[in-house]
Amino acid sequence: MDIRSRNNVVVAGRHGAPVLMLAHGFGCDQNLWRLVAPALAEEFQVVLFDYVGSGRSDLSAWNEDRYGSLDGYAQDVLDICEELDLRDVVFVGHSVSSMVGVLAATREPGRFGGLVLLVPSPRYIDDGDYRGGFSTADIDELLESLEDNYLGWSAAMAPVIMGNPERPELGEELAGAFCRTDPAIARVFARATFLSDSRADLPAVRTPTLIVECDQDVIAPREVGAYTHAAIPGSRLVTLRATGHCPQLSAPEATAAVIADFARA
Repeated sequence: MDIRSRNNVVVAGRHGAPVLMLAHGFGCDQNLWRLVAPALAEEFQVVLFDYVGSGRSDLSAWNEDRYGSLDGYAQDVLDICEELDLRDVVFVGHSVSSMVGVLAATREPGRFGGLVLLVPSPRYIDDGDYRGGFSTADIDELLESLEDNYLGWSAAMAPVIMGNPERPELGEELAGAFCRTDPAIARVFARATFLSDSRADLPAVRTPTLIVECDQDVIAPREVGAYTHAAIPGSRLVTLRATGHCPQLSAPEATAAVIADFARA
């Protein structure tokens, strides 16, 4: 299968420059990088793509067995790296894609020169002293609501995830992205996302890592950023003066700047 078509791969920016690979989160597609990618493309080569089942990917390539866990999404990343013969790529993963990047980099570390984990969460559910931000009942209710009425869930949850109530157009954009996703595929991706636990994978990361959190984020509270930073050896933690779980939309200039600074190092 043609990987470029399967994952709707788009390459922009400066040929021969260091490569940034931008990976979207749950319910989204590469369009959510639209305010960040052009600025980064002035200095870097930028690889954008859609996971199978998202955006303009080849939906016929989707199957529940592969994409019922984060491993399937990590394999998409590695397939694209192989297809484009990428080495020393800086992988920028938004939300759940942060842990997808962790899985890919620990599986084939030679492909990656850096990881940028943008508002990451290795586990969304609280567990003992670990605070992920949600109880088991919270996540059960979220998944039940999503499965019963995906479009209604999208309209209700997008503004909460986005934050910035004074800028309702941002929540509307995220809701639109959610609504473009096939509900059956979204249900599987949601379970893979919100029931995942990648905490044990973090200490194995040997790729230079930057963790970027927002100072207000109901999906990935700052305790999660601190935990991820402590668990990944040698990682750096940056807190953006931004609200919500999608700083590439709510604070694109600051987001592009921290990514570029890390990639230059």
